[in-house]
Amino acid sequence: MAIFKGAGVAIATPFQADGSVDYKEFDRLIEFQIENGTDAIIVCGTTGESSTMSEQEHIEVVRHCIERVAHRVPVIAGAGSNATHTAVELSKEAEAYGADAILSVTPYYNKATQEGLFRHYSAVSEAVNIPIIVYNVPGRTNLNVLPETMARLVKETAHVRAVKDATGDLAQCAMMMELAGETLEVFAGNDDVIVPTMALGGLGVISVLSNIAPKQTHDMCAACLAGDYRQAAAMQKQAMPLIKALFMEVNPIPVKKALSYLGYRSAYLRLPLTDMSEANAERLKSAMEAYGLL
Repeated sequence: MAIFKGAGVAIATPFQADGSVDYKEFDRLIEFQIENGTDAIIVCGTTGESSTMSEQEHIEVVRHCIERVAHRVPVIAGAGSNATHTAVELSKEAEAYGADAILSVTPYYNKATQEGLFRHYSAVSEAVNIPIIVYNVPGRTNLNVLPETMARLVKETAHVRAVKDATGDLAQCAMMMELAGETLEVFAGNDDVIVPTMALGGLGVISVLSNIAPKQTHDMCAACLAGDYRQAAAMQKQAMPLIKALFMEVNPIPVKKALSYLGYRSAYLRLPLTDMSEANAERLKSAMEAYGLL
């Protein structure tokens, strides 16, 4: 059985003015997602600002999300690190709290070799008994999991089952699918290539857009899963101006501003992230209005 199919939201983490996690508002965001058809919730990923959290805070947010969701949809816990032993410990704790799977980013900064990547994920796989989604995002980590390495991981480890492909390289994605075979579950990591990735055989998306347009993103993926790529393509194209606006500044700055426009207390960011510029915020608001969200 697949980890999930459709639209998984890379959910934002709301903070209070003093920088602490706003759990009451987090609960509102979770309910908004479930009520609007989101197929999975990915907690403490890039959009969740996990890189600014302590390990204790990180795992507490994961635990809270799992308890709030209460098995209504799968919860996938961000549990990656540039230190293998930290990734192992975070993954074990997420599993102990009941995560359905983990999302494990490539070990940034260290510039691991492909063999180093294989050993890193092998160590995580040996430590847990739940599925692992490899998060391949070269734009942030300066490290690319090559198709041959991804195929090896799927075939030679017990729990590496999937990849969040945020390379933006559809040719690489196609080659990876060819080498790894049907056992590899592929999720688009970029909202601007949801439909192309699913047309290649992907099962869905781990999405930033879903934070503010959960139903629309779910429906786009559902159309793909039903084989209606004409309708899905029309939905992808309609969303493109908003997707572009959501990445005018580094994620999650724009999406947290967008959530604030929808009435959520979500605008606070932790340094080194800063508030969106006024000019870009106005462009974002206009894109939301044009898409029908405001």
